[in-house]
Amino acid sequence: MLNIFQKALPVLTALTISALVLSGCDSKSTSVSAQPASIGHGENVTLAVATDIHYLSGRLTDHGQAFDTYVYAGDGKQLNYSEELVDAFTRQMAEERPDVLILSGDLTNNGELESHEDLAKKLQKVEQSGTRVYVIPGNHDLLNPWARSFKGEDQYKAASVTEKEFTEIYGAYGYDEAVSRDSSSLSYLVKPSDDLWLLMLDTSKYKNNAKLGYPETGGELKTGTLKWIEDCGQEAEKAGARIIPVMHHNLTDHSDVVKEGFTLDNAAEVQDVFARYGMTPSLSGHIHIQNIASVEKGGHQLTDIVTGAQSVSPNRYGWLTYDASAHELHYEARITDVEGWAKRNGSTDGNLLSFRNYSRTFFAGFGYDMAFKRLSVNDTYTPEQVEAMARTMADVNVSYFAGTQQQDRAVIKASEGYRLWAESEGDFTKNYVESIVGTEDAQNNLSLTTEFPLPAK
Repeated sequence: MLNIFQKALPVLTALTISALVLSGCDSKSTSVSAQPASIGHGENVTLAVATDIHYLSGRLTDHGQAFDTYVYAGDGKQLNYSEELVDAFTRQMAEERPDVLILSGDLTNNGELESHEDLAKKLQKVEQSGTRVYVIPGNHDLLNPWARSFKGEDQYKAASVTEKEFTEIYGAYGYDEAVSRDSSSLSYLVKPSDDLWLLMLDTSKYKNNAKLGYPETGGELKTGTLKWIEDCGQEAEKAGARIIPVMHHNLTDHSDVVKEGFTLDNAAEVQDVFARYGMTPSLSGHIHIQNIASVEKGGHQLTDIVTGAQSVSPNRYGWLTYDASAHELHYEARITDVEGWAKRNGSTDGNLLSFRNYSRTFFAGFGYDMAFKRLSVNDTYTPEQVEAMARTMADVNVSYFAGTQQQDRAVIKASEGYRLWAESEGDFTKNYVESIVGTEDAQNNLSLTTEFPLPAK
């Protein structure tokens, strides 16, 4: 997934940065037998959501020169500790035991077969703890020409997976439990409780990847899929249930300056359908930042919650609680405890034992280096000013991806680097910095409590 930070790289470089067969769910859809729902009407539900894991199997790298070059030429994903991050996260899920774990796309770095296979094995411990795991693909997960392995000084082409292989590898994580399948995509419907259903929506465009030579960034929901979603919405209304849509791409804009390729290509059409059936909030990823945004549609407010990428500092996941008696849904952003996992496993790796700080420094370095390299060849600023501006760019990116702009705003605005950016000539980077710092009444991106009434049967 090309995230907002990677999208900004060229600019910063140039500047530089029951067998419930839903009878109404479209006759074209393929329905399969479903496991019986274990959570009844009127019972609370807990759900964890993670996105953009970008897992790279340890079988694909020797952590040599080619791999290091690849990692440090990237966009800040913590690929050098990919195995450890996933192991820490899956153990945390097995211990916290939410009713449901949702993984909303970009499960793998670049769709490598080995990465999919090994991730599926790691998810077994989560399901064995009693948590149901549901996955959807992201734009990096299927038919990806960029799949690579790394050995010594060289990269090698690696096998990616087809749609059929994806559903087979992750059959136990949603596809075998689906009560309805869309015929136009890898989307499916599951019913973890009588009150709360999940539409796991495949928004990625991967059919032309081989011809293009790269994975497409943008996403959409096809006309046939939208019809299927409407049919499922009607069935949910009849059953007195609410649907939460889960997608990789975003329902609405989450950035003032970077939108194309992140927000759904046909977002307006999708919003119409979601508003018609009260499908909100939606859960998405792709852009890697922690952000909550809303849009008015047809007299309804639709909220899209983007959970920060698991693969990027501060390695977030989301925790949702459906309170059946209060008819409320609560969301909060959490952080994977890599340090605790490392200590319990007897690790002597200092980076893992102080992972919060290490991961932050690692990610901050990408923004710092890009700004510093570009500005240092510009005689507009003194060396001290270049240093100050680069430090501010690093802080701004860390804050943005962590979703802590509201908390960090005062400190960033008081910095010399911010003053210099604000006084610089108007361009993308200046707007990027100022849009992130925002205003005093900026949205709280770390938690949300919203009414969640059920439709009358």
